[in-house]
Amino acid sequence: MSELSNITNFISQTFSQTGKTKAVIAVSGGIDSSVALTLLTKALGSENVFPVMLPFADQSTDASKRIIGWNQIPEENIREINIESFVKSFQEKLQIDDPVRLGNIKARCRMIVVFDLAKELGALVCGTENKSEKHLGYFTRFGDAASDIEPLSTLYKTQVRELARELGLPLEFIEKAPSAELWSGQTDEEEMGFSYEDADKVLVELIDNKRTVDEIVASGKIEKSLVEKVAGRVESQKFKQVVPYEFNSRTK
Repeated sequence: MSELSNITNFISQTFSQTGKTKAVIAVSGGIDSSVALTLLTKALGSENVFPVMLPFADQSTDASKRIIGWNQIPEENIREINIESFVKSFQEKLQIDDPVRLGNIKARCRMIVVFDLAKELGALVCGTENKSEKHLGYFTRFGDAASDIEPLSTLYKTQVRELARELGLPLEFIEKAPSAELWSGQTDEEEMGFSYEDADKVLVELIDNKRTVDEIVASGKIEKSLVEKVAGRVESQKFKQVVPYEFNSRTK
């Protein structure tokens, strides 16, 4: 069975087990949300998918509208809510001028909206996090990482792109530079200092093959500086995989 079939079956089975039929998903127009939206449509039918566009201020939603239209989602299922007033309220109250802090506020405001809509509809929230972002810690806790179901979490970013091709997504979504769009001009790869394609080569060795940095470098297949940079990022973000730290009375 192909990965595409495995994931669509996983979505169908999960909704069946929970007794839910509807899915809410935040659609940014990037490759991850576009692929996740398409997988939901295949598994549940377009009539059961409720995409939400959550722009900040004058942020364009054109790409989101195109992928939603491409999936033939019924117009009555589509929501667009500008989060500018929510974010500015927090910004003023907390006196935030740091773009990273403000980016986290945006992600968490979006989380509130999608979960509230899911409550209204009796739906599950579909996340869009991939395996690369997870291990690189490239997500906001209780923000874009919050969800009820994650169909892409076992796929590296490069594999998500391959799946997008298999699904026949328009090239604009496959080739678009990855961005969390948390501030103007921001791109994931520029912020991290390496491409997902390069990072995934290292992550496969670190995570899947469980090789050490020294072992990966010794193989001579990947440049030492890249291995150290990616491994350093993974190590620095490991806390996101385990928090909250829970007290264990058996630990001395």
